[in-house]
Amino acid sequence: MLRFENLSKRYGDHILFERLRYSTKTGCIALSDEMGSGKSTLLGILAGAIEADEGEVWLGGHSLRSAPSKAKTVLTYVPEDCMAYPLQTGRAFLESVAAARDTALDADALELADRFGLVPHLDKRFEQMSFGTRKKVFLTSAALGESSVLIADEPLGGLDAAARSVLIELFTTLAKDRTVLFTSYDAALAVACNATSVSFADLAGGG
Repeated sequence: MLRFENLSKRYGDHILFERLRYSTKTGCIALSDEMGSGKSTLLGILAGAIEADEGEVWLGGHSLRSAPSKAKTVLTYVPEDCMAYPLQTGRAFLESVAAARDTALDADALELADRFGLVPHLDKRFEQMSFGTRKKVFLTSAALGESSVLIADEPLGGLDAAARSVLIELFTTLAKDRTVLFTSYDAALAVACNATSVSFADLAGGG
């Protein structure tokens, strides 16, 4: 459900990474590498938020280059700082995601929001939310429709112990029939999610 080939990114004369490739259908993958290695940049490229210098990405079988709308429809992207439009409410954000996936803000998503402790915050604007609350809103959007790929950058950021448990259960459940790719400096999260850990060395060698 997630595949990328020959991804390269440079900033001026600095080569961040070159010719990365990987392919997976279902399961949890934890991208673990040292700070400054380019993890956030890679996830941004896979989500279509950053342009790669070379290479191609497929999400749910859709090319991010030739069919970006279809590719992004099957994607849930949780960046490190989950700020949508500052004046948009959490509920409006979830409704917009649901509409893009041709569904509605249904009971399953609202149940997940409740488990994350989001219900009192859904009608707040993003600018009024804490860092962790914004992240929970984005994570809740994974329960909407038929998305097949979840990409999350440091998903534990701002989450308390109770929300961490909900996150682990969410990732474990989604990974049964979808791809979940995340970065985290917390090795225990990868273990709890039964995730396959990969590094840039693995991606350069071909996953």
